[in-house]
Amino acid sequence: MLRYLVFILAYCLGAIPFAYLAGLLKGIDVRRHGSGNIGTTNAFRLLGVKLGVAVLLGDFMKGALAASLGYWAYGAWGGIAGGLLAMAGHSWNPLFGFRRSGKGVAAGFGIITVLMPKVMFLAIALFIAVVWATRYVSMGSVVAALSVAISVFIFSEPLPYRIFGLVGASIVIILHRSNFKRVLNGTEHKFGKK
Repeated sequence: MLRYLVFILAYCLGAIPFAYLAGLLKGIDVRRHGSGNIGTTNAFRLLGVKLGVAVLLGDFMKGALAASLGYWAYGAWGGIAGGLLAMAGHSWNPLFGFRRSGKGVAAGFGIITVLMPKVMFLAIALFIAVVWATRYVSMGSVVAALSVAISVFIFSEPLPYRIFGLVGASIVIILHRSNFKRVLNGTEHKFGKK
């Protein structure tokens, strides 16, 4: 019975709003500025590099810890369940009325780092390459998510991880719909530009 609490904990970990908390340190409500998301990219944009890195690590760790706890309790299926619950807690945060909050990218990287390191290295490499070439973090995130969905099959990952690759990538892509529109309209924010 106690092991089921792992999944409640995974969701609660995902709901920790690191960007919002970091914004409080500077007197900025990140929900009301920039993109309005409580994610890593908006934190970098509004709070600067130091707090942005802190938010990145926090969001990464909540995904990694949730996946680790799930894996510890129930193996591979538990790992993906814990990871997806953390992404859900982050992206539809109960502290803010379950409205879309973040896009789950940093938490997703934490999850695949724990469960699928080979997939993670490819996703990180592609993310960096796309952001470097385009200056769009959103496009780097989408390409990285797509690479996860594809590489879980290339690397012959177990079935639970293949399912996570497809579901997790779909979540990230769906949550980036507004970014696609802004890229097409030429209004998407470019990384490193004010």
